[in-house]
Amino acid sequence: MSLLNKLIRFLQKQNINYYFGTSEKLRLFGDLAPLVPSPWQMFDGPQSLEEFKANGEEFMNIFKSICGLHSDEKILDIGCGIGRKTLPLTQFLNKDAVYYGLDINKVGISWCQQRITPRYQNFYFQQIDVYNKMYNPKGKYQANIYRFPFDDELFSFVILGSVFTHMLPSDLENYLSEISRMMQKGGRCLITYFLLNEESLQFIESSKSTLDFKYKFSNYRTISNETQENAIAFDEKWIGGLYQRLGLKIVRLDYGSWCGREKFLSYQDMILAIKE
Repeated sequence: MSLLNKLIRFLQKQNINYYFGTSEKLRLFGDLAPLVPSPWQMFDGPQSLEEFKANGEEFMNIFKSICGLHSDEKILDIGCGIGRKTLPLTQFLNKDAVYYGLDINKVGISWCQQRITPRYQNFYFQQIDVYNKMYNPKGKYQANIYRFPFDDELFSFVILGSVFTHMLPSDLENYLSEISRMMQKGGRCLITYFLLNEESLQFIESSKSTLDFKYKFSNYRTISNETQENAIAFDEKWIGGLYQRLGLKIVRLDYGSWCGREKFLSYQDMILAIKE
């Protein structure tokens, strides 16, 4: 009887959580509530409905105010997760726009394919089975030689949020080369980083940073020597040289709060570049 009572209490708790979770989604997202995952499914950031909404709105504002996003863009979102940045775009892009979301996480892509695409048929999602020791250890393809399944000069706007913060230098170089290949001339890319420069290094050494990048290598630092992809920070000058070599002109660099700065745009550093 005791076991039966425990089971009943468990089911009651699950029903209560489901009810209040659904109610909260409706309050926060309205008609878009069915497209929003439950907090426990949010692998791509804070597991909170409020923060899911806030994160999406933050990036939407950046896309419009800083990147000059138009409603008819051809967008490639590498590392789209479970739709955190995608959801606000469904309300902004028009029928002439095209959005492709890619991620190495199959669960996130399946969610977006099943929930978002049926309602917004110009939004496409695809898993890329690229190896990453932290996030896709059974991946089929190596990131340093992977070729994205898109034609040259196809996209007008490319987004990578918290992707290069989990990639090794050779992998990053290949991805950035591929991004340049797929971008239209005059197209833009917005990519987030942890950038190492004189200021951020001082914050790290004085223990003000939220991340302790203590393991040092030639062009980067990590917080873990065993699983470097956990979090990686790159030398800012090395990144700048890479952009220049690939024909990407940096037009704006906004530093983040991650290292302890008092003035910042977002948590991570952001580079906006144009393909020349």
